[in-house]
Amino acid sequence: MDALTLTTAYEIIRQPLGEILPKVSAALAPLVPHVDAAELSTHCAHSPFKALGGTELMTAAELTPLLAAGVPGAPWQGLAKIGGREREVLAVTSHATRRGAVLVLVREDGAAPVDAAALTVAQALWDLVTGHFDRFATEAVPGALARSRAAADTRARVIAELTASHAAALSGVLGVLRSRALDDTTARSTATDLAASALIEMRAEQRRDRALAEEPVADAFERLAGELRPMLRHSKVRLDLGAPDSTRSLAADVAHSARAIVRSLLLIVLEQDSVHRVHVGWQLTEHELRASVRDDGAGALAPCDLGAGTIRDRLDVLGGRLDMDAVPGWGTTITAVIPLATPEAPVEAAHPLTGLGEREVEVLRHLALGHRNRRIAEELHISESTVKFHVANILNKLGVDSRGEAAALFHAAA
Repeated sequence: MDALTLTTAYEIIRQPLGEILPKVSAALAPLVPHVDAAELSTHCAHSPFKALGGTELMTAAELTPLLAAGVPGAPWQGLAKIGGREREVLAVTSHATRRGAVLVLVREDGAAPVDAAALTVAQALWDLVTGHFDRFATEAVPGALARSRAAADTRARVIAELTASHAAALSGVLGVLRSRALDDTTARSTATDLAASALIEMRAEQRRDRALAEEPVADAFERLAGELRPMLRHSKVRLDLGAPDSTRSLAADVAHSARAIVRSLLLIVLEQDSVHRVHVGWQLTEHELRASVRDDGAGALAPCDLGAGTIRDRLDVLGGRLDMDAVPGWGTTITAVIPLATPEAPVEAAHPLTGLGEREVEVLRHLALGHRNRRIAEELHISESTVKFHVANILNKLGVDSRGEAAALFHAAA
């Protein structure tokens, strides 16, 4: 492997997670010319589907079959439905993450097949990137976890709102089209079928999204068990496991964090010479996950022995806590309590422009330049009445009485 290849790989993985796909696309472009790129990465709870947004309007639903049919280590090239029509694609699948990830490069129609050497490079690079992704998810680093939780909460809320809105609209259409007051039977039947299909696809999309963003609690605990058994394989300490009695699912970041916390707690418990047996169990209630590690040691552990590092950091991000019950001569029970709902964001000094929408910020920027409503309307290609509406909202949200005061706040925040 040459120095340029290593340097390129390094430059890719050091990027913020949201910037990696463009870098991968640019790195592979000389070897695999393409017009668009997208990924479906199941490690990512808040944004499993990403696309560059070039020439094609790709969807997660179109990438899902490519992920399901993909063979790790064997990139596939051929025709697939992308943006609503058949296109030449290269699909590279990796199982560096537990449920897999697929990179799809959309190529020009009639493009020549990619040669074996280029396929090898594409596979190696995607394996490296997805392995990098998996480390972030598995280790559940507090900073990344906080961003994931915030984004996941917003995304879930938006999906729920859109689903409710679309369901209501489509149900209304169905009600009208099924009305006996309409005598065009053929048109009514065709329209009904189309609307019903749209409803089915919307619900299927919601199920697909949930499958990517969540993990069945039984599967999550079994993954933990598989990680813990090797830790005690050659130890005198006996490991007992108490799997949760539930069919519910956990948000992926909660599952990742719970496993990371239990692994860390087990290492602390095993440092005691008097321990011969450890029980690890998860209990799921309506509102929280309780992950406990119980030993039969001297019961001499103190809260300070648990440290103030990543265990507490992760719990702080999730709004959780660590409970400890040590009984001299009987052992210690340590329980990480993790809320299942997203915690409230910490109260910080709000940025003056935080409450404004994207269009309102654009209007405010023009206000700050001294532009009048007509000029703003021309620049933003909207009507003057719309500009007036936005200006009124801006003054109300910023708590000011004049355009000049709003402009002053904009300059102060810039």
